[in-house]
Amino acid sequence: MPIDTLLSARWIIPVEPDGLVLEHHSLGLAGGRIAALLPTAEARARYPDAAAEEFPHHALIPGFVNAHTHAAMSLLRGVADDRPLMEWLTEHIWPLEQRWVDEDFVRDGTDLALAEMIRGGITCFNDMYFFPEITARQASLCGMRAVVGLIVVDFPSAWATEPDEYLSKGLELLEALNGDPLVSVAFAPHAPYSVSDEPLSRLRRLAAELERPIHMHVHETAGEIEESLQRHGVRPLERLAALDLPGPGFVAVHMTQLTDAEIDLLARSGTSVAHCPESNLKLASGFCPVAKLVAAGVNVAIGTDGAASNNDLDVMGEMRMAALLGKAVAGDASAVPAPTALRMATLNGARALGLDGETGSLELGKAADITAIRLDGIETQPLYNPISDLVYAASRHQVTDVWVAGKRLLHKRELTTLDAVEICRRAQDWRQKLMP
Repeated sequence: MPIDTLLSARWIIPVEPDGLVLEHHSLGLAGGRIAALLPTAEARARYPDAAAEEFPHHALIPGFVNAHTHAAMSLLRGVADDRPLMEWLTEHIWPLEQRWVDEDFVRDGTDLALAEMIRGGITCFNDMYFFPEITARQASLCGMRAVVGLIVVDFPSAWATEPDEYLSKGLELLEALNGDPLVSVAFAPHAPYSVSDEPLSRLRRLAAELERPIHMHVHETAGEIEESLQRHGVRPLERLAALDLPGPGFVAVHMTQLTDAEIDLLARSGTSVAHCPESNLKLASGFCPVAKLVAAGVNVAIGTDGAASNNDLDVMGEMRMAALLGKAVAGDASAVPAPTALRMATLNGARALGLDGETGSLELGKAADITAIRLDGIETQPLYNPISDLVYAASRHQVTDVWVAGKRLLHKRELTTLDAVEICRRAQDWRQKLMP
């Protein structure tokens, strides 16, 4: 297949192999995939007819993978700050959701989240929210890669009334998305405290039969552990293990409360962890022992959580926080080094979602999911190590261009498939409804 586009950059950081930085190299794209990776001088000579773009001050990296979020909750950004998790949920977020969440809310909130994520270099996100068919549609319309959660809870919502209906509607969406090149689904039981054993057992069987991931909040707070011990006589992860949920397709989100035995269970089962450091800090939920998990061989990815509890969808910020907090929790400055943090924000997220054969690194044959980050500004000078600069100094405001499957979604900081002015107008309309 002939090369149609040649992207030449000061640095290309493919993520795989770990820590590699290629200077003055080019990516050749064909049919939305990476078809060549070679020195720029050689690329120009070999592909003289390709459309050439130059990024002389940039690093090209695989697009970031947001391994856990609630996209539509962007409309709730800042409405109930500085409160503990269960108070935040039960007294503020859930009442607002019960009153306002519908298809329009999810459409407008998802568009707001998509715009923010693309501008932050994110090319793929893993979502969990009501009306997942709307999230899937909006992601597809703008060209974003997504894994949309088929949410399940025991209680009624605007989307479904009880677990059987949640699962039935979810299976309908799975069927409708069959063959979609960008949007797929995962089963998304909300949390051990909000989903009972029978629906968990059923969705575990369905996930195995349909080869889909399971995405769930687990061990988010100490209170969750205490409540499980009172109700079930065991810690949540032990209960889930008895239901045969942990495994290579299971993504456990937060995991701030872990014993060494539980870390061993995660490693042996092949479970992935989605680490959301800023949300955990803001809600005072606890500290995920990232260095211990990595040392045990657990695949640790990075998520933002929703903008209602973060309050942004900034994987670059999460990546930096994960590295810094990982060192502090471990008491070891060498823990979670920069290349590890970058891998957590890219390839590890793709692996957690079963997409590592498609995205997460700049390798031949993979989708051209690419983020360009400019590194010649004051904030990243002098530059000795591009990976360290990306993790410890750069910010999402230095992201200039983003491609998903070779299609450009951001060009010189301007969105190409979303109307930023209209999205902000609709967000302001919701602000007037939610907090008049």
